[in-house]
Amino acid sequence: MIKLPHPNIWKLFVIKGALWFMIIMPIIVLFFQDNGLSLQEIMILQACYSLSVGLMEIPSGYAADVLGRRKTLILGCILAFIGFSIFSISYNFWWFLLAEIFLGLGNSFISGADTALMYDSLLEAKAEDRFLKYEGRSISIGNFSEAGAGILGGFLAAISFRHPAYAQVLVALIAIPFAISLVEPKMHKDRIKSSWKSIIGVVRFSLVESKVLRTHIIYSSFIGVGTLMMAWLAQPFLKDIGINMKHYGMLWALLNVIVGVFSFLAHKIEKKFTDLNSLFIVGLLSVLGYLLLAQNMSYVGLVILFVFYANRGYATPLLRNYINQHTDSNVRATVMSVRSFIIRISFAIIAPFIGWIADKQGLSSAFIVMGVLIAIVSSFCLIWFVKNQKLISISR
Repeated sequence: MIKLPHPNIWKLFVIKGALWFMIIMPIIVLFFQDNGLSLQEIMILQACYSLSVGLMEIPSGYAADVLGRRKTLILGCILAFIGFSIFSISYNFWWFLLAEIFLGLGNSFISGADTALMYDSLLEAKAEDRFLKYEGRSISIGNFSEAGAGILGGFLAAISFRHPAYAQVLVALIAIPFAISLVEPKMHKDRIKSSWKSIIGVVRFSLVESKVLRTHIIYSSFIGVGTLMMAWLAQPFLKDIGINMKHYGMLWALLNVIVGVFSFLAHKIEKKFTDLNSLFIVGLLSVLGYLLLAQNMSYVGLVILFVFYANRGYATPLLRNYINQHTDSNVRATVMSVRSFIIRISFAIIAPFIGWIADKQGLSSAFIVMGVLIAIVSSFCLIWFVKNQKLISISR
């Protein structure tokens, strides 16, 4: 039996597995289209979801730092359950919008708090140096869970698109009792004061005063935007290259297994490279993934998509770990929420535009635009990392 440093760890693993058992995801774009939505409308829905997450990201992260990570995780799991319940009985844009708002609010209370709870639980057990290992395990569990859900979702969708939505409600319910069973770890610094001045102070420190943290957050955020956008463009891509719908579940499962494997191995892969080389690799593969897909709208593109998802598996725990290394315990959830805020707001701005390009000019054009956007932002960040290696080492 594997002994974990803190009892919260396995509970967080179960919560991650339940929340990521996304039965609806392999066919969600087709599900929306079956209910009369265009790709642009689907992207508007996701923009609204991201906006609801983004607007609450920092306040919810701040709530986790002030009130406790456990309480905000419980609230997030309950809101997610309500959101999926509404989603399962929705048939038009406006009801789907209401569901997305509840899901967005739920996600915002979970995001940041789970990572902070993981790190501080390890800190309490004097095992914080193993955060990358366990965060990688958590992400891999999430993706293995989504892989299994993908297979089930494909089978259920063959009966009816509505069946995966119903099943998703039952899965969301599982996370709530495990969230309730979590134990709040001891803070290694006094909790920050409950005031807007404090929250603004944390945001100012993250994005203005600490140049190292700011650059890591911006870089991590735009790599995150790229992976999030690909999740919504992958299904139209599979449709464009002629993949039969009955194979969507298996392919979605395979993509998530790839992410899970590389997240699981992230702490081992990271040891083979310097920090700077790791940052360069994840940025380069993100950009090339989009640009090469634009030129390979065929079965060859599947190989590129697999590589893109492998990079996603490595990048997510790696970039979160870099942010945690430059963040104090008492503001960790707020800082992680600043990252999520940037991802969600950026996605909310970009997604409808990318959806419009895909509808009017085709997916190839949408891929090119995304590749160029990520290249511009990541280039500025990487140049800064190269020039400020000494400052980065001092700030740890």
